[in-house]
Amino acid sequence: MKVNNVSFESISVIGLGYIGLPTAAMFASHKVKVIGVDVNKNTVDTINRGEIHIVEPELDVLVQKAVADGYLKATLRPEPAEAFLIAVPTPFKSCDEGKIPEPDLKFIESAALAIAPVLKKGDLVILESTSPVGATEKMAQWLAEARPDISFPQNKGESSDIRIAHCPERVLPGQVVRELVDNDRVIGGLTPKCSELAVELYKIFVKADCIMTNSRTAEMAKLTENSCRDVQIAFANELSVICDELNIDVWELISLANRHPRINILQPGPGVGGHCIAVDPWFIVSKTPKLAQLIHTARKVNDEKPEWVINKVKIAIADFLQENPDKTAKDVTIACYGLAFKPDIDDLRESPALRITEKIAEFHSGKILGVEPNILKLPESLAIIEFSTFKNAIKQADIHLMLVDHKEFKGFEFSNDFTIDTKGIW
Repeated sequence: MKVNNVSFESISVIGLGYIGLPTAAMFASHKVKVIGVDVNKNTVDTINRGEIHIVEPELDVLVQKAVADGYLKATLRPEPAEAFLIAVPTPFKSCDEGKIPEPDLKFIESAALAIAPVLKKGDLVILESTSPVGATEKMAQWLAEARPDISFPQNKGESSDIRIAHCPERVLPGQVVRELVDNDRVIGGLTPKCSELAVELYKIFVKADCIMTNSRTAEMAKLTENSCRDVQIAFANELSVICDELNIDVWELISLANRHPRINILQPGPGVGGHCIAVDPWFIVSKTPKLAQLIHTARKVNDEKPEWVINKVKIAIADFLQENPDKTAKDVTIACYGLAFKPDIDDLRESPALRITEKIAEFHSGKILGVEPNILKLPESLAIIEFSTFKNAIKQADIHLMLVDHKEFKGFEFSNDFTIDTKGIW
């Protein structure tokens, strides 16, 4: 496809997960040949059948049509293309508890080395993975070392053979298809021409603004957005703990405070999860540990909230047994409502609800019911508990722990002395 006289005959997306697959499908829906690459054979086979391996509204229709029309295919190895988008995870290196985790760029490095053999003069490489500052430059270095026969921006500037940029994803799970089109994109090239070419690529389907900057600022923009949210959530979570100590309804309090025209306090919960807000602030803290004091504190506040919830469960068990002296802990059934990291999705990554349920399973000798309407089976880490429906859990459980405000749980009139509602919906 030509956009402003720039031709992109084919696009390769490396990593077909929650961001890579919707992005690939969006390009393909605009009649551009897309080659999706993933290391998981099951993922590749599923997509080539016109099916999807993740839950995301509208995505199944896009993928089915793109595959049927011949614009999208998945492979295990990269093939030549005019543009390469890398959308792989950026996990942490293992570290001792209490230490600042450092990002691990091994998947970005593997993706770079995988596409290096098929690069040719004029190609564009974009890093979409949320990354610490400097990761795009590091990727460019790996590519240059693998392909000394072609030039890169860090060495040849605007006259380089290859263009390189960073464009972080900025979408909300559950609304990815719409937000890919409607959200502004921040695009940071290693040179201005790198940024310009990347803008031309995204303008194939992005209706919102594409704002150009440099790669480091683009990297920091995504980290800043999620760190800001983390700090705001930490305030709400800390407030909920304070209100519990002072016997104040935090939900009513926040509602009253938010009636001020310049106040907008977020809602507290059992912690912070997902692949962004619970992760990205650490990229800033690890890079500038002495300077990122507020961001670091917010991370600790949010990471400590699950333990607070677990202690509330232990207190509820003790109170229940005190009121029912004929029973033991083995007789107490606990229902955990919600395992995903946010409402109405199937994504369990970095989920505080999942961690809390796992911890309860470690110490509680009685029955535990896991209620998650967005998945078909429990993860292996919860193999010892019972997968339950909402209605069954409401009837069976002695202690009810609300962790995620899924739509299936709302609007239900429920009253029980042994209820711990971390989301304020009961």
